[in-house]
Amino acid sequence: MTRTTTRAAEQGAERSAAPPRPAARKGAAPDTSGAAAGRRSGRRETLAGYLFLTPWCIGILLLTLGPMLVSLYLAFTDYTLFDSPRWVGFKNFQEMFEDDRWWTSVEVTLRYVLIGTPLKLLAALGVALLLVKPRKGQGFYRSAFYAPSLIGASVSIGIVWRAIFNDDAIVDKSMSLFGWDVGGWIGDPDWALPTLITLTVWQFGAPMVIFLAGLKQVPRELYEAAEMDGAGAWRRFRSITLPMISPVLFFNLLLELIHSFQVFTSAVVLAGSGTNTGGPGDSLLVYGWYLYEQGFRNLRMGYAAAMAWMLMLGIGLVTAVLFKTQRGWVHYEEDAR
Repeated sequence: MTRTTTRAAEQGAERSAAPPRPAARKGAAPDTSGAAAGRRSGRRETLAGYLFLTPWCIGILLLTLGPMLVSLYLAFTDYTLFDSPRWVGFKNFQEMFEDDRWWTSVEVTLRYVLIGTPLKLLAALGVALLLVKPRKGQGFYRSAFYAPSLIGASVSIGIVWRAIFNDDAIVDKSMSLFGWDVGGWIGDPDWALPTLITLTVWQFGAPMVIFLAGLKQVPRELYEAAEMDGAGAWRRFRSITLPMISPVLFFNLLLELIHSFQVFTSAVVLAGSGTNTGGPGDSLLVYGWYLYEQGFRNLRMGYAAAMAWMLMLGIGLVTAVLFKTQRGWVHYEEDAR
């Protein structure tokens, strides 16, 4: 008790010896120097941020928004690159809907999108499920399956693909050994588009990597609990894997759909150089090819601009429908909470 009293007395003496704090004068303005310095620092940071964004803003204005507005204007004109644009109103759009080859390009593109995109995603998800488990040489296999995505859209691969599926080529000879004499796939109107779709499916590496990232985020405890309850492999895939990776599936589906609607190089290379027909029987006349043909071969830039805006509207409509319906099958973490 004596020690406590002594310590309390020492603390009281220290407080009494400390210099008194100056009392704030009545009516004195509060010290705002710190707040003002913080605001100046914030303004400098904001200015620096806008300065760093300036190259991007200039690029998007001059290389994206500017050309888009010009093409929107040209879509309502008759323009041939050599003469001044002549305003024709909705004539290009009206002619488009009366153009049989335009409807053929729409049909070919839709078939390519509706068949090629699901097959590509299925291949990507299947390989991702095989590679998600640790195994020897896993890095090599992942690199090997991803490589076609880097080179598949090049002209050289298109030429190689054409050589493989051409008349009397390796695929034709191999299938003849089993009594299936189809002939060259590229020259057959019934097989030209499946050849293009096969080339697209072969380039499943990019969505495969994204699926791998999503599969690694699925908690292993869910699979262990399902196994304890007696759930088989298919039930675990349907009840756990698919719901958990549905945001990744939605992302891949959206990207691949947008990319598939813009297919061009592969179809042109497969059909061969110097051709005006879009492949045998227009079987490879995708939308992008017909747009290019009208704009740069027939020099109908106004008509091509109208086609480009119709393509953008179509992609926008598909994107809007996907976002509108995603709540029915995409499960986010906040929904689970």
